[in-house]
Amino acid sequence: MLMDNLLAEFFRHHHPNPPASAQQIAAFEARMGWQLDAEIRAFYLRSNGGGLFAPMPNPKYGILSLDEIQRARVAIRGRDQESAGPASHFTLVDMQDTDFVIVDVARRENDRYPLLDAFHETYPDETPLIASSFGEFLEKALRSGGRPFWLSGGEP
Repeated sequence: MLMDNLLAEFFRHHHPNPPASAQQIAAFEARMGWQLDAEIRAFYLRSNGGGLFAPMPNPKYGILSLDEIQRARVAIRGRDQESAGPASHFTLVDMQDTDFVIVDVARRENDRYPLLDAFHETYPDETPLIASSFGEFLEKALRSGGRPFWLSGGEP
């Protein structure tokens, strides 16, 4: 499904935040040291984070605002050290209870970043791929009925 269609569905049925400005995105990229891919950029230009299936602060999928995105190892392990996880992993979606969907900015393929599951009990040892891009992730999340689509029994 095209990103425009996914964003329209998100705006119709979910809980978007106001958009990020081009200046906010540029400041984020400068601060983080990596550039948003086209799909993630399109999302943030329309909504600077937001909730799927329920509003913030307790959505089923909490897409983080640019100001909330941080290294996964800091969010999950509380320290910015290589032993706590790769420096290239960044939080993107809060699944509650320190479980996140993360983006791996070192593995950009076809101009898109893959999204991984970061379960607090097994991170960083286990980070299974759950979507090859943000668009794929958003499409599956919108169809999930609010359940983590990548887990056993997560499909509606």
